[in-house]
Amino acid sequence: MSVQQISVFLENKPGMLKKMTAVLKEHDINIRALSVADTKDFGIVRMLVNDVYDATNVLNEAHFITSLKPVLVYAIPDVTGGLDALLEKFDEAKINIDYMYAFAGKTSAYMIFRVNKTSEAEAKLGGKGLESLTEEDVAKV
Repeated sequence: MSVQQISVFLENKPGMLKKMTAVLKEHDINIRALSVADTKDFGIVRMLVNDVYDATNVLNEAHFITSLKPVLVYAIPDVTGGLDALLEKFDEAKINIDYMYAFAGKTSAYMIFRVNKTSEAEAKLGGKGLESLTEEDVAKV
């Protein structure tokens, strides 16, 4: 199953990221994974959180611009070559990766992938023995 990623568009000026995290803290929303990309005028924060719908609601109420996108999350062994073995499956299935980021758990690393056709990619990778994590799985690691 895919996981919903929140993208938040922030004006590129001091304090904006802190303002966003303060809103999440105030509403007891835990960030599980985070990526920040910037341009000259704005940044895009991509994140997985423990409660995507509450997070989206409180961020929108605080006048942040958000969007939701499905992403695939896979656990990999935290060993040399773990990511390469996973990417081999993407290559075999001819799946293009738009972007990716990661977070570390207690026993594994977790890779988050944004791909063009999420359901199709998940089915192809499932056929290669890969099982994507659910929102509940991500909340537990």
